[in-house]
Amino acid sequence: MRLRLELFVADVSASIDFYREVLNFQVIGEASTDYTVLSNGEAVISVNNREALGPDHPLRAVNGERLGLGVEIVLSVEDVEDVFEAAKTGGHPVSELALQPWGLRDFRIMDPDSYYIRVTSSQNG
Repeated sequence: MRLRLELFVADVSASIDFYREVLNFQVIGEASTDYTVLSNGEAVISVNNREALGPDHPLRAVNGERLGLGVEIVLSVEDVEDVFEAAKTGGHPVSELALQPWGLRDFRIMDPDSYYIRVTSSQNG
């Protein structure tokens, strides 16, 4: 089994830029302002225009709800320090890099649509 996330976003181009520039994802196939697939290693994230959701779709945010509320996207990387440094230069608010009680180092960042992302080391230490 593999996991692929599909995020419904306000501006597909802004999301593509964020995932490419901040988290080093690559576009798979052709980039589109409606739907684009990105990957980094085995992590696959698709960004889809939020307007593609019907008005009664259960994933459609209403009344200013924050997208992705209750979900944490966790990306495990080989060199969390390098990703942290790249994320800091991207102009998005990023937490400090911290050693967690479970032995992994991580930082937190939100994408342009406020999806909450934890970037964590893949090994203790």
